[in-house]
Amino acid sequence: MNNFIYAKQPSLPDDISRHGLFSGFKPSTVFLPKGFRVSETCAPLTVDIIYEKDVAVTLRDGTTIYTDVLRPVTEEKVPVIVAWSPYGKSRGNAPQYDDLFGLLGIGTSHLSGLQKFEGPDPAWWCARGYAICHPDPRGSHNSDGDSRWWSREEGEDFHDLVEWCGTQDWSNGKVAASGNSYLTASQWFMAAERPAHLAAIAPWEGMSDIYRDLIMRGGIPDYGFSETLRYAYIGKNQREDLIMDADAHPLRDSLWERRAADFSKIDVPAYVVASYSNSIHTPGTFRGWRSIASEQKWLRIHATMEWPDYYTEENQLDLLKFFDRFLKGIDNGWDDTPIVRYTLHDLEGNDRIGLVADQFPPKKAVTTRFYLDAAENSLTTASPEAGSLSYDATVPEGQVSFEMRVDANTAFVGYPRLHLNAAALEADDMDIFVLLQKVDADGKVLEQITVPNKGPQMFGMTRAGASILCYKGSNGRLRASMRHLDAEKTTEDLPVHSFDRVEKLTPGAMVTLDIELFPMGLLLYPGEALRLTIGGHNTLGGAMPGTKNLTPANKGRHVIHTGGDHASWLSIGTMPFAEE
Repeated sequence: MNNFIYAKQPSLPDDISRHGLFSGFKPSTVFLPKGFRVSETCAPLTVDIIYEKDVAVTLRDGTTIYTDVLRPVTEEKVPVIVAWSPYGKSRGNAPQYDDLFGLLGIGTSHLSGLQKFEGPDPAWWCARGYAICHPDPRGSHNSDGDSRWWSREEGEDFHDLVEWCGTQDWSNGKVAASGNSYLTASQWFMAAERPAHLAAIAPWEGMSDIYRDLIMRGGIPDYGFSETLRYAYIGKNQREDLIMDADAHPLRDSLWERRAADFSKIDVPAYVVASYSNSIHTPGTFRGWRSIASEQKWLRIHATMEWPDYYTEENQLDLLKFFDRFLKGIDNGWDDTPIVRYTLHDLEGNDRIGLVADQFPPKKAVTTRFYLDAAENSLTTASPEAGSLSYDATVPEGQVSFEMRVDANTAFVGYPRLHLNAAALEADDMDIFVLLQKVDADGKVLEQITVPNKGPQMFGMTRAGASILCYKGSNGRLRASMRHLDAEKTTEDLPVHSFDRVEKLTPGAMVTLDIELFPMGLLLYPGEALRLTIGGHNTLGGAMPGTKNLTPANKGRHVIHTGGDHASWLSIGTMPFAEE
């Protein structure tokens, strides 16, 4: 029995902008003919589709949920792709999302409008011999029960739907899952339940450990995005409340363990897609790829925000090849696909994408240690003499920086780790925020908007927030009292904190902190610099427009010690880069 805290569903206005064309509850079967169009802005269907609406599915505890099924008109049995999320079975054509995608410059005219938000387009997949299943999970919309958020319990519900899909008379018994964000996070939990009919998963950016990735990253409470989620969908009953859970369980106890996927149980083929730039999804996606037990797993690291990447025809064809291999048994050469395809950002309009390796980071990337030098504000490969710098942790501009220039094309790629000796002069704790950025030869810090709209509006929107929409560099954070490392899970490249205890500081006394930064791939040219900034505020801001930034619990000044017996250093994989 879990100890999750439930709250009453919020009352949402009956806002027509949030509704898709088929949002009403109406169990029925509809024939959508070739040429049918949801609206003038949507692409017409290229095949006939059977649309079964609000089909009742009974879960193992007797709870009834409702799902839509869209499948091609054929006598052949077809595989099924499930898009599991609570945002509504047909809200992909809602005006709210048309407006959002339009703002970001993401074209949707090639989509049918039958897709779930962040999910696969049924028209595209039905035309290629697949059925799409759009459930309303427990507690959302008209489905019964109280909602479950990203947990092993939700994984059990998803398991039951996979088994239902695999046993329908129109199904070939092979089931997969696809989609971004929630539609990825739910896959980790479902796959760990090992449903018999699950043939493959395709996690396309999404959290895998809710404590570490969302609500308490670095041991620092961060409720902004979780507040937004409280109003992300409607339902009849109660829902689990992540913020109330975090207030009642600030340490990573058994409650949060159930909100972390058991990767050791995931053994199906997996096509994992990640980026370096998603401030919510990046760590969990890379963790999932590294940790799952699947012997057949592939990683593709792209260079943009996930939505434009997911709906690009080239990438959908790549996913089709993967699904055809494992859901239809077609010998199409997928097995020769490189294990890793990665990106190196240059942030100057010439990102290198589709680079090939058999692991991440690539074998040729040598982990290198760069020492912080307080005397020169520099990063150096030789440990300097003892020194220190301090900053006022109570103001946003309070920070210190260290730089290193390169004299040849150099790629910094892998998992940055910061080993820091620091002290809080007037407090028994400190929240530290770290950012690793590229600086051009003229001293300009380089950033990159990750959506097609790169105009002034997007530039202004991402100055102090909307961090998912603008890549500013590899970031990390840690509350010093939560610094205890899990010795079994920590590696040379990746510090893993247990988050199961609070170890307060003595004001003025130095402590050693190991801080995990986001994985990165960054290409520098001669004369350019790598800059490490350490401060007391989250300069990235909230994840999406309107998402609140977190409030650090800092007082007074922080001191950073470098060199001598208390060397602080940054480690990251480096390799020379020459065009092939």
